[in-house]
Amino acid sequence: MLDVVNLQVHYGGIAAVKGISFVVATGETVALIGANGAGKTSTLKALARLLPARGAMRLAGVDIAQLPPHRLITEGLALVPEGRGVFSRLTVAENMAMGAYSRADAAEVRRDGDRVYQLLPRLAERRAQLAGTLSGGEQQMLALGRALMGRPRLLLLDEPSMGLAPLMVETVFQTIAAVAASGVTILLVEQNARLALATASRAYVMESGRITLADSAAALLADPRVREAYLGE
Repeated sequence: MLDVVNLQVHYGGIAAVKGISFVVATGETVALIGANGAGKTSTLKALARLLPARGAMRLAGVDIAQLPPHRLITEGLALVPEGRGVFSRLTVAENMAMGAYSRADAAEVRRDGDRVYQLLPRLAERRAQLAGTLSGGEQQMLALGRALMGRPRLLLLDEPSMGLAPLMVETVFQTIAAVAASGVTILLVEQNARLALATASRAYVMESGRITLADSAAALLADPRVREAYLGE
């Protein structure tokens, strides 16, 4: 689904991502873990064409390295950004409609909306509520639901647990697991390494802009280097 070769991201003279290569197979959930400043969010923003980057990026065989951001959703890529990024002055229903802005199949959009509301019943209860008045966890669910309205083949999730209460984190990750089970391929960036490795099938560890470890999630959970550096053991 996703093939990245020698991805580089610079902020002025500072290299945030230093030539990383990785793949995400169709139907996989793959995690990028690492400390703050490791380059994880920069990687996702580069894939979403929100940052200038060098290197090869192919989505289902299509070169996306030069595509403008608004074209990516039509190619099947959607980003749920760090901090959620909902349209606070629009209602839940209007935010959901924004996720389908590139689609002309109105009847299918309505059916997809019904499916997303079934997956996220809390949103269904708040369709007419302004997004800015939702709790942090509800806004995270809305950002996820909005992305799903574009029918993505690859979903990029950036720090979905950030700022959420533990109970809401559990709910959000149960939803992510349900989305993965529906066949959507997921690339997950998550500061909570234990949670990320429990959710993903494979993972990459980033340190200072480079990938330093890559293995199955189970193997990384058992790796003493990962346990010491990221799991506090």
